[in-house]
Amino acid sequence: MQIDPSATIHASAVIEEGAKIGPDCQIGPFALIGAEVTLGRAVVVKSHAVVTGWTDLGDETVVFPFACVGEVPQDLKYRGEHTRLIVGARCKIREGATLNTGTEGGGGVTRVGDDCLLMTGAHVGHDASLGNRVILANQAAIAGHCQIGDDVIVGGLSGVHQWVRVGRGAIIGAVTMVTNDVLPHGLVQGPRGVLDGLNLVGLKRRGVERSEITALRAAYQMLAQGEGSFLDRARRLADETDSAHVQEMTDFILSASDRSFLTPK
Repeated sequence: MQIDPSATIHASAVIEEGAKIGPDCQIGPFALIGAEVTLGRAVVVKSHAVVTGWTDLGDETVVFPFACVGEVPQDLKYRGEHTRLIVGARCKIREGATLNTGTEGGGGVTRVGDDCLLMTGAHVGHDASLGNRVILANQAAIAGHCQIGDDVIVGGLSGVHQWVRVGRGAIIGAVTMVTNDVLPHGLVQGPRGVLDGLNLVGLKRRGVERSEITALRAAYQMLAQGEGSFLDRARRLADETDSAHVQEMTDFILSASDRSFLTPK
């Protein structure tokens, strides 16, 4: 066990032998820290939270009461293999949220980037990968093997099906089931997840130049109404564009995926 002398640990907390507790950490009453857990600088684990498994939490991450971080996958194929969960810096893991380690069949690692907010009851499944600044609202669920890009927002009570990719800057409305890949900066809403435009509010908030937003809107219209199949339009768009954001979108469409796409109306 390695506990930095500057860490504050409540007398009722359970720290298993082998855990590594960094400087200025705070462990609350009745919290559990497992034997293979590593806490970075100034990590806070509040009362009754569980951090277990082969789990790393980045600097200044906060785990709120009754969250369960690093438990084994909810996958019937899991056979006890030694897999990992890596959470970045400054994340907020709110009450009742659950994050699972990976599986051998999915690469063995579940990853969460920096500055993410996982609200009450949110779930991150095995082998999923979340980028930076991702927000999962209350009770949102990310299934196994999903890839969620930077700056994505998933609304409350929404679910993302296994193996789905959600591109950077996309937004998923509340009470939505997403079963196919979502374009970068896409706006998805409705019970069965319909692509209903671009996340223009998010683009403006992040300070994207007007010319880039205009190019994205034109690209979206071309993908919706151009000649040929959806992939044909994307290939043609990739050859014609000089916009970095449009190029990002076409690269996403033309890369390998286990799912089809939510396509523009």
